Amino acid sequence: MRRLRLGAVAYLNARPLVHGLDKRQDLFALRFDPPSRCAVLLHEDAIDVGMIPAIEYCRGPEYRIVPGMAIISQRTVASVALFTNVPVEQIRTIAADTSSRTSNALLRILCAERFGIQPEFQPMAPEPDEMFAACDAALIIGDPALYLDPAAKGVEKIDLGEQWTDMTGLPFVWAFWAGRPGVVSAAAVRTLREARDAGVAASDEIAADYCGPERAPLGRAYLRENIYYVLGDREISGMRRYYELAAHHGLIDAAREPLFFEES
Repeated sequence: MRRLRLGAVAYLNARPLVHGLDKRQDLFALRFDPPSRCAVLLHEDAIDVGMIPAIEYCRGPEYRIVPGMAIISQRTVASVALFTNVPVEQIRTIAADTSSRTSNALLRILCAERFGIQPEFQPMAPEPDEMFAACDAALIIGDPALYLDPAAKGVEKIDLGEQWTDMTGLPFVWAFWAGRPGVVSAAAVRTLREARDAGVAASDEIAADYCGPERAPLGRAYLRENIYYVLGDREISGMRRYYELAAHHGLIDAAREPLFFEES
């Protein structure tokens, strides 16, 4: 049987979802990339299942989502933020992390719906010093955002997960496993769910291995307090609301209803 080609996000928050899958080479071929690259690979059919940014579900073919799991925050996410040199109402230019797609769309929604600003977005690599020098503010995601000390850089950190939940009362779904219909069997769903459960149980060890001794406490707190991985009804409601707003602001052609692979 051909191995399922998995494309995972190359950040700490994805590691619990892939825990132990590197030892299941009989079933999976696993690779790691930035979120935007995961989306490109899936759209190009270079992988079977991608841990794609949530917005990309509405931009590719008719995908299905692996049920029950995602990378989710309920209010503060810590690893997706707008770092600003000036008060929010004075922001005119934003350096936008090119690793980001879902976060980029979310920030555009927040600028319109919550901050009341219309800044210019300038795509840039996630190099904070260069971003802060070029623009009033910078959208940074993933490990670089988690590790960045705003006080050391003299900037304010505005957490996008916190802003979303304060605005909507809903969780935010950042990424999930998705692929073309029929590509994921019920047995593969079960194996991915088992990996998720094992990874959540081992989150302290995952953080220590991934972050190293100096940053391990930060990584452990992040996986315990900011991120969770169970995709239920409230989370799906958050996805629907996000897609509705993204469509309203012209960031996608139309909202799509979340559809899932069979579990049994």
